[in-house]
Amino acid sequence: MTVIRNIFRRKLRALLTISGITIGVFALIVMGAMAEKITLLVDGGLKWTGDKVTVSAGSASLGGFSTEPLALSKIKTIEKVPGVARASANVTMLLSKKQSAVNMGMPPMVTGGDGRDEGYESFELRYSDGRELRTGERGAVTVGADLVKKLGAKVGEDVTIRGKRFRVVGIMEKTLTGPDSSVYMSLHDAQNLLHADMPEVVRSNVDRHSWATGITVYVKEGYDPEKVAASINKQVKGVAATGPKAFKEQVGDSTRIFTSIIFGIALISLLVGGLSVANTMTMSVSERTREIGIRKAIGASHFPVIRQFLSESAAIALIGGLFGLALGALFTFAANSGNAGTPLFLLTGRLVAGSIGFALGLGVLSGLYPAWHAASLNPVVALRYE
Repeated sequence: MTVIRNIFRRKLRALLTISGITIGVFALIVMGAMAEKITLLVDGGLKWTGDKVTVSAGSASLGGFSTEPLALSKIKTIEKVPGVARASANVTMLLSKKQSAVNMGMPPMVTGGDGRDEGYESFELRYSDGRELRTGERGAVTVGADLVKKLGAKVGEDVTIRGKRFRVVGIMEKTLTGPDSSVYMSLHDAQNLLHADMPEVVRSNVDRHSWATGITVYVKEGYDPEKVAASINKQVKGVAATGPKAFKEQVGDSTRIFTSIIFGIALISLLVGGLSVANTMTMSVSERTREIGIRKAIGASHFPVIRQFLSESAAIALIGGLFGLALGALFTFAANSGNAGTPLFLLTGRLVAGSIGFALGLGVLSGLYPAWHAASLNPVVALRYE
């Protein structure tokens, strides 16, 4: 209690200093929660794409996603390439032509698969409700965890996907990667949806069930996915194959720089708060010089004086840190609750502990010089101080 009373001798100054730490920790929590979300999305994406090769027509975009038609006849040719265990066709498209919600990660997608990946896919999908989609099952969908609220999805009831009604047979557990923001259906149903979205002049000249937008290639054990992708590009005409390295280079490395910038901005905010603690403690020492002189005159050694002022600076940092944590947690919760797409923030235990620990350490560091200066005062000079 003595520490608290000493801190609030100058109430306005103490509150302003605490506010500086609060703002710094708030910024660190909010921006750190965004960085944590990005990191987990990238890690999940690396696990999702880590053992596969994606194939699209022409020049592939990120992850092989393309809307350019790719003939299903390419599957047989691709499966003849050394190292290819299985090739599975899929049609991928945006859930809606207009994406209104802010999303962290992939936008809401529709994916239709031919079921040829069964027994080859290593990324396991679990279901919080219902079951997985059966191969070739039409008129049915499974829904990713982040789209349940957006679509109002319930197992056994219908949802509307691009103007068509589908029965929900399963809701997937959270994976922190692509499936969370995806609706899965049969290849047949996805082909019909994309075909209906084409211009009339194109639609009349396309056999909707003879093409896909991508092919996922599963690699045999002992083969390097990157080398298999290179072999496909050499041996199969009119396709672009990419291995998991493309995801790491295009997303992983760039997001790592982005998260570093985010943390850098937040830490600068907190450092400014640390300077305010140093200024407050320096002023406190100046105002209490005679008090310090009396303590030293009656026998107080250096350590108790240092401990007193370090305790006060640490308490200021801790109080500000706890307030900043509370405000940051409320903000991230409100932001995630108000977003119908993928949550923007992820508040983790290591972020909470790291933020409070850093604030506390910064408070102690900021109080070192004022505490040392107070302990070094000459008792005679201090007693004469006006």
